[in-house]
Amino acid sequence: MRALKHILARYTAFLWHILQPLGIWGVFAAAALDGAAFGLPVDVVVGIYVAQNHARWLLFVLMAAAGSALGSLVVYGIGYAGGEELLRKRLSTQRFEKMHDAFDKHPFWSLMLPAMLPPPTPFKAFALAAAVAEMSIWHFLGAIFLGRTIRFLILAILVIKFGPGVVHTLRIFFTEHYSWVLIVTGATVGVWLFLRRIRKRPPQEAVS
Repeated sequence: MRALKHILARYTAFLWHILQPLGIWGVFAAAALDGAAFGLPVDVVVGIYVAQNHARWLLFVLMAAAGSALGSLVVYGIGYAGGEELLRKRLSTQRFEKMHDAFDKHPFWSLMLPAMLPPPTPFKAFALAAAVAEMSIWHFLGAIFLGRTIRFLILAILVIKFGPGVVHTLRIFFTEHYSWVLIVTGATVGVWLFLRRIRKRPPQEAVS
């Protein structure tokens, strides 16, 4: 564990050395490249920026969320131009149909929720599915921006409270317990949708 922490610390220092000359645009650029399928550790980058300057944490959160949303337009373009075949190659038939059905019923939430979750969530597959389902480009950008804002907001608060090391701790935790994260998230969303459906029912239908 000590060796792993040493490696992560050196990796963090290396990233900061590259991004520091870019100023506040470094976090935007890293998030945009990650959104465009280059796979950069954007959580680590946000954590570095927040740790270096607590006073501008909200700016870093919004810059990262905006960069992630705009960078994902590359994935949107691929999916909209004919990404269904590519998506079918990455997913089983059952999972593809389930994802397609989710975007038909709840397109915004089906993209926003994965945008909130950290790796190893296959977010690119969800973004591709949204484009294949011909989701409105403004809803696409809005869902990613909102989801990423919530994710980076929580991350920034934790970094301010516990220090930059919390980023690596969270990455390890979510990797080792990802199935439980999905179960808890799915159960929470299921309860929320159920309550939302009940509230929308007419009074006579709810009574009967």
